[in-house]
This record gives sequence, C-alpha cells and structure tokens, in this order.
Amino acid sequence: MIIDIIITGLINGGTYALLAIGFSLIFGVARIVNIAHTAFYMVASYCLYAATFKFGLNPLLGMLFGVAVSTLAGVITYKIFIAPIREHEAVVLIATIALAMALQETMQLIFTGDYLSVPALLPGYMTLFGAKVFYQHLLTFFSVLIILGTLHLFLKKSRLGLAIRSTAQDREVANLMGMNEARVATITVAISVALAGFTGAVIAPLTIVEPHMWLHPLIMMMAVVVLGGLGSMKGSFYAAYILGFAEALIVFLVPMGAFLKGSVALSIMVLVLLVRPEGLCGIAFEEER
Repeated sequence: MIIDIIITGLINGGTYALLAIGFSLIFGVARIVNIAHTAFYMVASYCLYAATFKFGLNPLLGMLFGVAVSTLAGVITYKIFIAPIREHEAVVLIATIALAMALQETMQLIFTGDYLSVPALLPGYMTLFGAKVFYQHLLTFFSVLIILGTLHLFLKKSRLGLAIRSTAQDREVANLMGMNEARVATITVAISVALAGFTGAVIAPLTIVEPHMWLHPLIMMMAVVVLGGLGSMKGSFYAAYILGFAEALIVFLVPMGAFLKGSVALSIMVLVLLVRPEGLCGIAFEEER
C-alpha cells in the first residue's frame, strides 16, 4: 500500500503541477483567468483516443497529435475570442467558462458521452517490493519531471523565457523596453496549452476519457494555484504535490476515500490560507495604489 500511495501521490502531484504552472503562466503574462485550461487537457485525451483507434496511429504518435491539436485550438481560440477582450477580466472569465462548456459539448457530440479507455503508451509492469508498478506510471512520472525541468531552464536561461518573466512582472515596463507584449502573450498561451495537452495525453491511459473529465482537474488546479500563491510557479509546484499526496492518502487509508479526496484536499488549502492568506510562495497582499 505504501508503494501505491507514493506512486499515486507522485502522479497526482505531477499532473496538478503541470496544469497549475501552465495556468500561472497565462495569468502572469496575459492576466487571464482561463477556466478553459483543463478543457484542452480533455481535448488532448480525446485526440489521443481518436489517433489510436480511428486513425490507427502508434500511441506515442497519437500523444504528439493530441498535444499539437490542443495547442493549435488553444492559440486559435485565444486570438479570436480572448485577445480582443483580455483587458476586461470579468468578461474573460465568462468567455472562458463558455469556451470550456463549448469544448465539452463538442467532444460529447463527436464521441458521445460513453466512457472510453486509451491503451498504455508504454505497456507492461514491474514488481517493486511486492507491488505492481506499471511502466505507464513510470513514463508519466519521469516525463512530467523532464517537462518541468525543461520549462524551468527555458524560463531562466533563454531570451524568450526572460521576456515572459519580464512581461509577467510588469507589462508596461516590458512594452517600454521594446518587447512585443501581445506576441509574448500569444507564445505564452501556446506553451501553457501545450502543457495542458501533454498532461491530458500522458494521463489518459491511467484514467477514463469522458466529456466531464476536465472538471475535477480544474478544481484541483485552482486549489493548487491559490495554495501555492497566485502567479507563483514554485508555489504551484509545492502545492501540487501536497494536494496530490493528500488525495492519495485519503483514497488508500480512509473508507470511501475516493468520494472524500477532493473535499479533504480543499480543506487543506483553506487551513493553510487561514494562516498564510497569500499562499505558500505568494506575495503578501498590498493595498492598490
């Protein structure tokens, strides 16, 4: 059971970390609260299913197909629907909710509401201390670590990463320094949606693909972002694994824990915020000048 808890906690934490960091990127650079973020996670999962069962592609190629389609859809919807209204935060919030519902209904119309399964990208398993550890679990864990490490290096070492971080800190100053803020925002949206698409594609073999699969990750992603500190990627990373392991412990140690995991994780968020309202790594609230 200990091995199962560790594996489940690492996978849950990695999933929430990728989603929350992508969400934080969009919020930091474009100041968009993108409720549709996890809907692209769902789109990538369905694309992986279609690529493997409808088009007969190798599952790894199907994963790339899912990431590419979801990223393209994210950028197109951003340019058409979100960019013209991005300065109006309340309108953007409503628009992204509508976009998420539209994507959900589109997937349900195309694939029906049936529960679907996707074959493992890396089939087989190994035995560790008497517990079965599937290669898909290992693939998910290590690929998440690689993506997070690559993203960290990209943001810290590359010129584009510097532009993204500068724009996130102060858009007006970034514009004055000659940066094309609109272009940086579009690239950031593409990176963020690609992270969500990759998460959906790599996690699809471990879950059920259905039109409402984006709702629970959305709630947990928002909890991670708030717990870690709004806009803090380091805080999102820590908070994702805290809530991921909290879910795993509840599921394995508490009777009927699968029905309680979300509420317990959210309770942890509330308790932490009572002590530290700005989150684990957020900046203390200041009065608007």
